[in-house]
Amino acid sequence: MDQFFHIRMLMSIIVSLSVATLLKGVAKLIEHPTRVRLYWVHLAWVFFMFLSLLDFWWWEILLKKVAAWNFQSYVFIICFIIIYYISCSLLFPDDMKEYNGYKDYFYSRRKWFFSFLGISFFFDVIDTLLKGIEHYRSLGTEYIIRIAIHVLLCILAIRSRNERFHAGLVIFFILYNLIWVIRKYWVL
Repeated sequence: MDQFFHIRMLMSIIVSLSVATLLKGVAKLIEHPTRVRLYWVHLAWVFFMFLSLLDFWWWEILLKKVAAWNFQSYVFIICFIIIYYISCSLLFPDDMKEYNGYKDYFYSRRKWFFSFLGISFFFDVIDTLLKGIEHYRSLGTEYIIRIAIHVLLCILAIRSRNERFHAGLVIFFILYNLIWVIRKYWVL
């Protein structure tokens, strides 16, 4: 068994747990729609995280280009996906008794959520470099500008409780992510 296959197995387990966390949270909302008040911005972030996990999983296939693995690279990749898992877990708490619906919960945990999301973009750059400098260059200047803007927006989201800002932010993140994925991966 090659090293990439071994690493990919553990990655797939953590990605699966992340997706399961999102799906289980949505299923609970469907099962008990009146138990806790829903908030569309929160649900939009759930959708964004699901899209991000799909993108991450597809993006990581390029790790097969890594010629020689070491323990540091292995730990880095596992930490990267753990950041996604924590972000997903922060969207659906085990207990909502302390909160007056998902709107209240989302804004009370926004600092944690956007901190982890912002960190994931830094990890993305290192991950991209791990795949080789040629791969990094092939993404063009848009890639690093995209990362910088996303990190800046996460910092602003940590500081802001403005509902319009957060609504616009999640719409921007979803639309840009969809456009990015279609442009980078769509093959007809």
